[in-house]
Amino acid sequence: MPIDPTRALAAEPRRTEIAWDHKDIQLYHLGLGAGTPATDPDELRYTLESVLHVLPSFATVAGAGMAVASGLAAPGLDINFAAVLHGGQRIELHRPLPVKATAVSTSRVAAVYDKGKAAVVVVRTEAVDDGGPLWTSDTEIFARGEGGFGGERGPSVRLEPPDRAPDKIVERTVREDQALLYRLSGDWNPLHADPEFAKTAGFERPILHGLCTYGMTLKAVVDTLLGGDVTRVRAYSTRFAGIVFPGETLRIRMWQQDSTVHTSVTAVERDDAPVLTDTIVDHS
Repeated sequence: MPIDPTRALAAEPRRTEIAWDHKDIQLYHLGLGAGTPATDPDELRYTLESVLHVLPSFATVAGAGMAVASGLAAPGLDINFAAVLHGGQRIELHRPLPVKATAVSTSRVAAVYDKGKAAVVVVRTEAVDDGGPLWTSDTEIFARGEGGFGGERGPSVRLEPPDRAPDKIVERTVREDQALLYRLSGDWNPLHADPEFAKTAGFERPILHGLCTYGMTLKAVVDTLLGGDVTRVRAYSTRFAGIVFPGETLRIRMWQQDSTVHTSVTAVERDDAPVLTDTIVDHS
């Protein structure tokens, strides 16, 4: 059955109660590679509960990241989940994330675009606790073979980096076991752990979660250009352009422009193959 965007957009939002504490935050940060060197005060802010702060990209795994799956269960979305890819991610922060909280997460389909041979579904998630709104998150799901239903094509604007040398270039090594650790935050897809499953999916070996690269990149920007202050991040968006294999090195280029940092990420060992593009950090 083809996608019915009218039904999907009109569906009632789905509400879920989520909770987290310092252990969830620490596990997420460790999954991004935080904690090296282990006694470095700048790294202890990610790993030690007495001085812990929360990287804003934690919003993507809060409550084990079930909000997107809930949104994709909306009526009118008859999608082959074996053919979906994570196309893009954006988070807007309404205030700094607490180390411990119970919140209500509300998810709905915010947009459905017809790309011809594929469809793009945007799931919007809003999280609120007793103190008010925490974040708004847009997840773009690229569904291969699901286009052609006659809907709007949607935006296709590219965010090219400035035409000059980057202000900073840093490299971050992805540990061999990093996907195994990151998946403990809630993404249990065997593509990131099971070699045989990865081969069936067309990859030579398991690949890193795109949202792990997303979090590693934000940490690099915060640590390099924002003085290690996670509370300065206002919004963070990216487009997933390619894969990363555990054991590879990420090359992260950063261009500072007023209150934004434009970033691109490539895989060093594969001739700077694109990994993240159209990547923007808005900050105070």
